[in-house]
Amino acid sequence: MCSDAHGPHILCPQCDMLVAIPGLNIGQKAVCPRCHTTLTTRWNEPRRRPVGYAISALFMLLLANLFPFVNMNVAGLSSEVTLVQIPQVLVSEDYASMASLFMIVVQLLPAICMVSIIILYQGINIPVHWKVSIARTLFRLKSWCMVEIFLAGVLVSFVKLMAYGDVGVGTSFIPYVLFCLLQLRAFQCTDRFWLWQHIEPAPAVEHPVRVGESGLRQGLRSCHCCMAILPVDQKECGRCKSQGHARRKNSLQWTMALLVTSVLLYLPANLLPIMITQVLGTPMPSTIMAGVVLLWSDGSYPVAMVIFIASIMVPTLKMIAIAWLCWDANSNKEIDRERLHVIYELVEFVGRWSMIDVFVIAVLSALVRMGQLMSIYPDIGALLFAGVVILTMFAAMTFDPRLIWDRAGMKSTKEPQDGRK
Repeated sequence: MCSDAHGPHILCPQCDMLVAIPGLNIGQKAVCPRCHTTLTTRWNEPRRRPVGYAISALFMLLLANLFPFVNMNVAGLSSEVTLVQIPQVLVSEDYASMASLFMIVVQLLPAICMVSIIILYQGINIPVHWKVSIARTLFRLKSWCMVEIFLAGVLVSFVKLMAYGDVGVGTSFIPYVLFCLLQLRAFQCTDRFWLWQHIEPAPAVEHPVRVGESGLRQGLRSCHCCMAILPVDQKECGRCKSQGHARRKNSLQWTMALLVTSVLLYLPANLLPIMITQVLGTPMPSTIMAGVVLLWSDGSYPVAMVIFIASIMVPTLKMIAIAWLCWDANSNKEIDRERLHVIYELVEFVGRWSMIDVFVIAVLSALVRMGQLMSIYPDIGALLFAGVVILTMFAAMTFDPRLIWDRAGMKSTKEPQDGRK
């Protein structure tokens, strides 16, 4: 049906259906009727709430970096480590890339995102093009913040070390837990549609639109950055200046290339040692599967299952799922689109959690430094496994989920190569 082009509309970023946004009460959200993706949410105090959470999160992060984080006592020898010392140890072991990854995804990116939320929601008087650049940066970096995954890795490390000695938390552990919760809440209260509408109004749609139909059929596309509705042949968004196409250009080719590369890295990542445990001067290399077997034999069944699921089962199933999505998105047969969409959402959600084993190794390497009695060092397998996780995350990001829905009621079966059909 036709609808007023000046009313609030959103092209669903997951299935491309044009949805009219009704008046929302506080606490309500608008959901796509086809794929059930949340499009926008109306929060109470939409400006103050994210700013309050972000400021509190930054304060907790500052406290977490000032004091010892975790400590360990083995046979009268004690060791403690701060958050800043973890990457320093990795650098000393010639694993600067792992140290950089730790600092970026655990501290730097979350801090940048919190500062960006404060600037955008506090209404600071800065030029509009600065606000646009900050908002673009915020939503691009959001997926790479892994504070909660690192915290889960710390808890797994505790269980692994309990068999060797007394493990305790330092003064900064509680502030870091609070930082994790506050930054998650700040992200939850950050509504992309509301924020962009208050930075700058979206360009007006020139012709009437039909709610409930694909934007591509109406000659429309959605800006991947600010959600503005644009003509399908307009490459640059008039609001955020992002370049884009109706569909991600060569989406399937990029996804498959990244997927094949991750598979090639996944094999040596599982065969080569991820860490070396030195006990009484005797080095003992350990692979991912060997660590799972050791935990299981020691009776730590829940932790063994967590490591097995996050480090072995999830990456394997994720690569299979991405390959399945690419195959079905470019096939001619009838497919269950709702099922494929659920698979895509699961792939996006659980993929980051495979990084938990890398963070476990980082914590163990920094904390267990007791000379010939007991020491733990990272090995090449950890670096390869981190590469697998990053590549599969990129593969999920380059896959365009709208390709799943494009052939609903249509005969066209080819993916657009230049952004148009």
